[in-house]
Amino acid sequence: MKFSARFDAWHAWLPLAVFVLVIALIASFDVDRRLAERLFVDTQTGHWLGEGTFWADTLLHRWGRNFARLLGVAGIVAWLLSFKLPRLRPHRRALGYYVACMAVVPLLVGGLKIATNVDCPRDLQGYGGDRPYIELFGDRPDGLPRAECFPGAHSSSAFALFCLYFLGLAYSRRMAMMGLSVALALGAVFSLDQQARGAHFVSHDLWSAAIAWAICLLFYRYLWRGELRA
Repeated sequence: MKFSARFDAWHAWLPLAVFVLVIALIASFDVDRRLAERLFVDTQTGHWLGEGTFWADTLLHRWGRNFARLLGVAGIVAWLLSFKLPRLRPHRRALGYYVACMAVVPLLVGGLKIATNVDCPRDLQGYGGDRPYIELFGDRPDGLPRAECFPGAHSSSAFALFCLYFLGLAYSRRMAMMGLSVALALGAVFSLDQQARGAHFVSHDLWSAAIAWAICLLFYRYLWRGELRA
């Protein structure tokens, strides 16, 4: 039995439409800078709310990054053990899916950061830096230094947990929604942390969420392509 049109409508086309609409509104109303100036940065001093703080730099960024890595390593260990332990063998495909999502999402987003050449907010004029603001995907002058701040890699390690939603579909709608809630909550925390540090605008993290969702969906469709999960 193949995936239904209803599944695709709810999990592919509707999220895509919402994402395009939200990103268009952010660009049209300059939400990135408006939100940053209202919540996170003092434009007079260029000081960011989380700059140099324990909660932003150490607790949520450094320790948060290590926590996300630990989740990935735990998945790898469980997947490897599934080749030895009979009780884990029935879950090997699910564990492999989890590991693939937790690895590929941050790696892809990290690679895109290098390729896209977009500045961090804290490097911009009026925000603590000296570089001009250039709209996302705008023409960047050749004389500017390379930049690696888009999409948001830190939040992507949390949004990779969207895979828990798809894994939950195999059991119950309640478990799927619990997995989705975990991914959204941790992703929001990591996103706000980076925005408070001046590392990203809100659109950067929304792009990370969209990329993570797309990867988790594609991997899910491939691994369970002969079954219906709607």
